[in-house]
Amino acid sequence: MAMAPRRPRRSFPLVPLLLSLLAAAAYGRLISDGSPALPSTFLLSNPVIRLSTSASAAAVEEKCEQSYGFLPCTTTVFGNLFLVLSYGFLMFKAATFLSAGSELLLEIMGPGLVGGLLLPILGALPDALLVLMSGLSGSRETAQSQVLIGMGLLAGSTVFLLTLLWGTCIVVGKCDIGPNGVAVDLQDNKGFSLTGTGISTDIQTSYAARIMGISVLPFIIAQFPKMLKTHHGQRLAVLLALIVSFLLVLSYCLYQVFQPWIQRRKLAYAKHKHVISGILRHAQMQALGRLLNNDGTPNESVIKKLFKRIDIDGDKALSRAELHALIIGINFEEIDFDKDDAVNKIMDDFDTSGNNYVEEAEFIEGMKKWLNEAKRTLPASGAYSNKFISDYHARTRQEHDLLVDRSDEAVESVENPGWCIAKAVGLLLLGTAIAAAFADPLVDAVHNFSNATHIPSFFISFIALPLATNSSEAVSAIIFASRKKQRTCSLTFSEVYGGVTMNNTLCLGVFLALIYVRNLTWDFSSEVLVILLVCVIMALFTSFRTTFPLWTCLVAYMLYPLSLVVVYILDFIFGWS
Repeated sequence: MAMAPRRPRRSFPLVPLLLSLLAAAAYGRLISDGSPALPSTFLLSNPVIRLSTSASAAAVEEKCEQSYGFLPCTTTVFGNLFLVLSYGFLMFKAATFLSAGSELLLEIMGPGLVGGLLLPILGALPDALLVLMSGLSGSRETAQSQVLIGMGLLAGSTVFLLTLLWGTCIVVGKCDIGPNGVAVDLQDNKGFSLTGTGISTDIQTSYAARIMGISVLPFIIAQFPKMLKTHHGQRLAVLLALIVSFLLVLSYCLYQVFQPWIQRRKLAYAKHKHVISGILRHAQMQALGRLLNNDGTPNESVIKKLFKRIDIDGDKALSRAELHALIIGINFEEIDFDKDDAVNKIMDDFDTSGNNYVEEAEFIEGMKKWLNEAKRTLPASGAYSNKFISDYHARTRQEHDLLVDRSDEAVESVENPGWCIAKAVGLLLLGTAIAAAFADPLVDAVHNFSNATHIPSFFISFIALPLATNSSEAVSAIIFASRKKQRTCSLTFSEVYGGVTMNNTLCLGVFLALIYVRNLTWDFSSEVLVILLVCVIMALFTSFRTTFPLWTCLVAYMLYPLSLVVVYILDFIFGWS
């Protein structure tokens, strides 16, 4: 989806994708024609298969249509659940590839046309493709039925970002609020005080929230005839909303081109984070020992050895000169850093006492924090071997969290730019191909699962599909917020608001184009009301303040179940749709 905070650079093995496809194909041989292809003795001895077949006994004669003529399909509950999970995982990988390629391209070419025009659109591509496929194929009646899945994704993504994710970032990023009403970086001594703890952001983040608030305009235009309780002019309203949507997309992208503060803070952190991972790898390569024990806990004895090696004069405190010498001695591969700026940022992370020296206790605590963040970044790494640190070094160059006023660097030299561009383009093409190939099968699986369970497809897509397209961004946002600094919280919430903006403009524009071209009925009053309710409340809440006490997360959390309840009451009790 749209740009949520960027995840650390990850390796992208194709083996899991191939295994998923092979598993789906194997499962398809069992379920594709609605009847079992296994011996009856096996079915009798397998309770899971027996349950699946008995649950679909009434539909044994019903045939399902295979996507592209070879992908598996089924009419059973468990079969469709398996397909939703499989195709959802593939859409998750597509979003991961697109994000990695976009960030690498930004790193090479820097803020400007690429970062402002191309990257926001690429970030929203998986959601846009799912919305498009929800009503592109089949008869007009089929499209009218399946298009609820697209609307569910639109509403679900927006509500998820502004409620569950927003509230969780408040909880994990909270610090003590000082006498001046601003959260104090890295200080969290008041527990879960609803008024004494919270987060603070910069003024630019509130600008992003205001832009998000403006982005709901196309929803209001499309819904206007319904507000007047008339069917006249509905098609014209859809067309006008479509035009306004794409004009807002263009305006938002151009804003980022000419005011590239979001791009610059991403680029600045790409270099800062690479310094962090480079130091960890350097320590591992110096034969000082493993930085992590077998159980994943930081190895304090090795950290102390590293401190003594860096502490050249032996005064048990690291000066700026000693840190500068460390930075110079590390090979940072592709990126040429401003060494003095890198030292300043390390001091920012480690020097909690503010005496302009990093003492041994501060160094140990800082290293523990870095290592714990690396563990969160690589949750599936298994044993914490030397390769763990190397993997972390390779995957962290794409996290971003610096503010405009915190030494944002210009683009510096990149070794082998041709290879890097080729790699970025390859990741973008791979992500686009996966998203394009499996968006339609995922929509069909959700639709079939809805039919099999008699659960409205809107609710399934509202809850499930945003997890497929936003989960990696959500994890990255939570990791950033957990660093408990104003600059990381500012980037986290800026990206959340940017993601909602692209949902409300680009993804809605695709949806409106689908409605207009296929001459479908605009009948989404309750769904639009939920989107407007959440967006307007959160926009007003976040546009004119920069400090958010912990109690504000409760407001965000309550909006999520409230949204589902509102849609259910309006649709199934009052019959709005």
